Amino acid sequence: MNKYPMTVQGARALEEELAHLTKVMRPQLSQAIGEARELGDLKENAEYHAAREQQGMVEARIRDIEGRLQNSVVIDVTTIPHTGKVIFGTTVDIANVETDEAVTYQIVGEDEADIKQGKLSVSSPIARALVGKEEGDVVTVRTPSGIVEYEIVEVRHV
Repeated sequence: MNKYPMTVQGARALEEELAHLTKVMRPQLSQAIGEARELGDLKENAEYHAAREQQGMVEARIRDIEGRLQNSVVIDVTTIPHTGKVIFGTTVDIANVETDEAVTYQIVGEDEADIKQGKLSVSSPIARALVGKEEGDVVTVRTPSGIVEYEIVEVRHV
């Protein structure tokens, strides 16, 4: 079985979602199914069918989260000595060499990636080009719009 890297924050978010699903959603849905059963004929009981369908989705999500947590390797970047190299979990400031446009990304696991929040999947082309490089290095990234060069301005362990 493959192990997947995950930041401490990503693991905590999944654990919180799992707790909410098991401690809040499960009991609510169980109660809703019980109440819908009391209404009578289950064949034509829309409330019952809706609650059962939602219960199925919640149970599937619970299994998915449990599997992800079980197959994850949680990496706490704050415990790793700072060397100036880009590694999983670090936050990196990069600047486009041509346009001087600066962006900041945190290199995270695939499940945590959210480009709008500046969280970049470790398997993305930009992250693959950055990992292992140091502050001051220039990296070349092949993007759909062509080849782009970025300079690594700063690497932080946050």
